Amino acid sequence: MILASATPLSLTLATGSAVAYAVSAIGAARLGARTARVAVRLAWLLHGALLAWSLFGAEPRFGFAPALSVTAWLVAAVYAVESHVYPLLQTRWTLSVLGAVAVVLATLFPGNPLSANASPWLPLHWALGIASYGLFGVAVVHAWFMTRAEERFRLAADPHSGMPLLTMERLTFRFVSAGFLLLSATLLVGFVFEKQLYGANTPLKWDHKTAFSVLSWLAFSILLIGRARFGWRGRRAVRVLYIGSGLLLLAYVGSRFVMEIVLGRSA
Repeated sequence: MILASATPLSLTLATGSAVAYAVSAIGAARLGARTARVAVRLAWLLHGALLAWSLFGAEPRFGFAPALSVTAWLVAAVYAVESHVYPLLQTRWTLSVLGAVAVVLATLFPGNPLSANASPWLPLHWALGIASYGLFGVAVVHAWFMTRAEERFRLAADPHSGMPLLTMERLTFRFVSAGFLLLSATLLVGFVFEKQLYGANTPLKWDHKTAFSVLSWLAFSILLIGRARFGWRGRRAVRVLYIGSGLLLLAYVGSRFVMEIVLGRSA
């Protein structure tokens, strides 16, 4: 049930994180850049504490909304590092809105309790998968800003409103490459340790999650090969990135959303 598992601590952390993200989103324009920076750091810390409590607390739970929440937190962590290396990167407003939405969704839909008898390989499998979600999420955000910057350049708008296009493009594909490696490792662990993950008597789980994961892996493979062999850039490359990321989103988040919300099942 929605909010059935919420505790006073989790509600406090969720409210504080969402409010801090909201302050960060509006702070640069109304309260000043310094206030916005402090707010986004506070939001990230509270968000991390909320995730730790949700995953390792008295009754750990996980589902489609917590998966999105972890992804948003990882994207914000990457932004925090990038903002020091590339001060011109202007993604705070977008990431703050995404963070606030992710926190609210995870509070409303906390997922299902995790089994105490889960395989020890399962945390590794999930960690690799969620990390790949985060890296591809960062790549999608970069690609979106890159596309917007190209449009502004064509319209002769302010050319100094963000990071140089070539730098943004290099960063985008570095995250795609790193995400692809982690996704490959996730699939490898899932196939090699299938019996340990799902039980000795369970056949290969060729379900919607596996199918969409493999399709996304193929899409990212095509993207990286196309860039390396044929020099894919611009809208073509971004389009394939969006397709692969959409398939990956459907793999776990989509399948879990259908199971938890549409069908009301726990697995």
